[in-house]
Amino acid sequence: MRVLKVVAEGLTTSFRYPHFMQGVHPTYEMPPPATIYGHICSALGEWVSPEGIEFAYHFSHQGTFDDVEHVHVLSTKSQEWPSRKDLTQASWDYPISIGGAVNPFKRALLFKPRLVLYINQPEWEAAFRSPRYAVVLGRSQDLFTYTSVNVVELVRAESAYFEYTLAPYRMALQTGRGYVVLMPRFLDYANGRAPTFARYVVLNRRVHSNDFLHFANLPTEAEYWVDPTCPQDNGAHLGLAFHTFVGEYDDNPLMA
Repeated sequence: MRVLKVVAEGLTTSFRYPHFMQGVHPTYEMPPPATIYGHICSALGEWVSPEGIEFAYHFSHQGTFDDVEHVHVLSTKSQEWPSRKDLTQASWDYPISIGGAVNPFKRALLFKPRLVLYINQPEWEAAFRSPRYAVVLGRSQDLFTYTSVNVVELVRAESAYFEYTLAPYRMALQTGRGYVVLMPRFLDYANGRAPTFARYVVLNRRVHSNDFLHFANLPTEAEYWVDPTCPQDNGAHLGLAFHTFVGEYDDNPLMA
């Protein structure tokens, strides 16, 4: 399978949990699929149909730390908004004070993140070599740089190793490692940014397919997509678990 392979590196990034609003903003350890979709559209310069797009990635960083940010909450209580004429006056001629509060909070950041993104659209190579908008991943200030953009040929193999990646929920019992997380899968911008959530498995360390657990009533993969350009481990190359943004996806809890 011919795929586009993009390597992006940055200084910091953060993938905020959407249900935390005050006090602290933790980060996902891996970029959610919805973030990857936005990243792709930013490079292409337009909202593309999510139908038919498949992606896989390898994501790593060199540590986590907390930063302090502020939210400025404006208030109009017992305060009149200044007129257009007032706003044009110099501050020493007509001082203006808007009521409100400054709320500090802690945001978790990932240090020196590195994303290796695989997309089943090799014809997008030119767009990623000359992206339409600034390359970011996570927050708008988290600038990234594409250090490599090329097309590679993936092959099928009976064994593979997986690491620092997002795997389908069905692999939760097989890997015996990692942890399950609920992530935004897609944001429907044509419908008021309505979110779709799904469960995934975060594999934050290496696991070999030869060590997968097998259960009589659960299907297992006979072959895996691997990147033959990546280093080998016990004769196996880096395995890739591909995801979609829309369409069928089974994340119901599995029983062994």
